[in-house]
Amino acid sequence: MSKSYDVIVIGSGFGGAITARRLAEQGMRVLLLERGRRWEPGNYPRKPGDAWIFRDDRLARCNGWLDMRFFGRMIVAQAAGVGGGSLTYSSVAVEARPELFTEGWPAEITYKELKPYYDVVAREMNLQVIPDNQLTRRFMLARDAARNLGHKDRFSKAGLAVSFSKDWHYGLDEAISEKHSHNFINAHGVRQGTCVHLGNCDIGCDVRAKNSLDVNYIPRAEQNGAEVRPLHLVKYIEPKEHGFRVVFERVEHGRIVRGEELADRVVLSAGSVGSTELLLRCRDQYKTLPGLSPMLGRRWTSNANFLSLASYSEGDDLQQSTGPTISGLIDFSDGSFRNQRFVVEDDGFPNLLLAAARAYLGGRFRTVGGKRLLKEFEDYLREDTPLRKVMVWLGAGADAGDGELHLKRRWYMPWKRVLDLKWPVENSAAVFEATQAMHKELTEATGGRPLPNPMWRLLKSLLTLHPLGGCIMGDTHQTGVVDHLGRVHGYSRLIVADGAIIPTPTIHNPSHTIAALAERIAANVR
Repeated sequence: MSKSYDVIVIGSGFGGAITARRLAEQGMRVLLLERGRRWEPGNYPRKPGDAWIFRDDRLARCNGWLDMRFFGRMIVAQAAGVGGGSLTYSSVAVEARPELFTEGWPAEITYKELKPYYDVVAREMNLQVIPDNQLTRRFMLARDAARNLGHKDRFSKAGLAVSFSKDWHYGLDEAISEKHSHNFINAHGVRQGTCVHLGNCDIGCDVRAKNSLDVNYIPRAEQNGAEVRPLHLVKYIEPKEHGFRVVFERVEHGRIVRGEELADRVVLSAGSVGSTELLLRCRDQYKTLPGLSPMLGRRWTSNANFLSLASYSEGDDLQQSTGPTISGLIDFSDGSFRNQRFVVEDDGFPNLLLAAARAYLGGRFRTVGGKRLLKEFEDYLREDTPLRKVMVWLGAGADAGDGELHLKRRWYMPWKRVLDLKWPVENSAAVFEATQAMHKELTEATGGRPLPNPMWRLLKSLLTLHPLGGCIMGDTHQTGVVDHLGRVHGYSRLIVADGAIIPTPTIHNPSHTIAALAERIAANVR
């Protein structure tokens, strides 16, 4: 043990980055441990052999961009890196509806209580909406679909953690080019650029137009003395004297080294799956936190994420891989459609072939007949991909919230405990069917052809980008793992501050609510 800290924060996503900064601003000695690496535009994964995959059990070799967890009927996609989920999310920041907090939440947590913290996060992350002169084809299609079905009032621009320039538009010469990005120093002293619709929001913005946590809260934490250590995977937490011992593995020169540090407090912010798994191992495997609530692992939710595809005719170019990943939202969270609460968003995805080509070729090109070959190649890949006529509808909503994460032993490896998820899909089928039906209506209202989702139709299996719950808030040890301030029942100096504490689906994208809760938790740590 090298030294003792006032606070050790585990994880650097919306919970960890915010609490690390705020506690460092209070003058506390803060250590932030992040399992992933520190990413910069020069090393974002692009080519097939790049660092795409993260695995806890192969930390030295597999410490890439994305951690995929495969459970029985659910795949959970998680980020790995300094900045956590903000690295891979679609930059959408939306407040939850006030009525969300009236059932299943502690009485102290209301929309009115969270509103000032929502506003703080919006300012710190410089939330904006897409300018009218930069609307994507996907945005316009979603807007038209809502209007054609009589849902015009339900459609709105989504709040985005993206820096836009009013001077950029699609009519510029070589519009989708880094040369049009305006460089600036943001309010936190970090150099960024403005959005030029490169479409790589989920795999690392090449011009740093995305206002992810690594360009705001984390630099502020470091400016106030917080120490950030990437490639540190925490194994367990153990009470020690008047604080805690945090034991971890870290990568040093390509090999795994064991280490530990002491702190008066620990803030656990490893995400819904990560925080829950760590506490389960502390309680059931290492026996270091035996008094944790019996609710640990329960009330897990996928936030009813649901993807549908639609194809459009030869004349429709949806530019699937161009522009912000999501920029519009159609809100059915009032339960007006089939008595189910959900939202629909226009979803894009990066053109990985184009990204790989740019990574291979860099800025090199040859000029033949006055034409730049690299630019011609880029245009070909961007315009000729067969996916440019495909629309992706993303749904999020209120599923049953009755999943349970737990540790189990495999029959062929009885000596090893692995994380498993019990998720009774039939209890949530109604919201997925309603979302799919609305996707179909939106598609047909704009002349498209719905494409089947084989994962759902054949296997009743899904992918979620919004995992929540597992360490839910509750008034007592029997009803929740933590209280309304994230303090673990029975271990008041151990705090959970991330999506794991959220006790119900948020319906809307959860990042803004997680961030607001983290601001409130940090404001009450003394």
